[in-house]
Amino acid sequence: MTSALFLALTLAPFITPCVVVITAAVLARRLYRRPPGSLRRPPSVATCGLIAVMSGAAAFGAYAWGVMSGFYILDPDQLCQSLGARGDHIVTRETLPVSAQCVTSDGVGTELVPDWVNPMIFIGLTLFALAVTTAAVTGTRRVLTSR
Repeated sequence: MTSALFLALTLAPFITPCVVVITAAVLARRLYRRPPGSLRRPPSVATCGLIAVMSGAAAFGAYAWGVMSGFYILDPDQLCQSLGARGDHIVTRETLPVSAQCVTSDGVGTELVPDWVNPMIFIGLTLFALAVTTAAVTGTRRVLTSR
């Protein structure tokens, strides 16, 4: 189980752009094929599903990028020195918000995770939740009105 999670986190930053581009292309094609004047209607369940896939993939890819930032097989001191931080180091990690820091014995920390990672995670999760909620509401309304 641990090796599968490690593999998913390792491959996610590479697979995520492909998933996002493909779902964005499918969404653009769906938007282009909609009849004129139909943009006022709520999106279909399939459109919400595509948005959920795209935003979920973006959030997971950003999370994987952040978790793998600062991942180093050898000594943490070598990692921190390669980033230009001087002195003895301890690498601290947080899960959410994603953080990995080289902390010196003086208490000065150098963040290893890029600045864009945490906003991308939270925006992706928010869009994912909105898309799933909209799909559930739209699907329920269509079932109730078809009776």
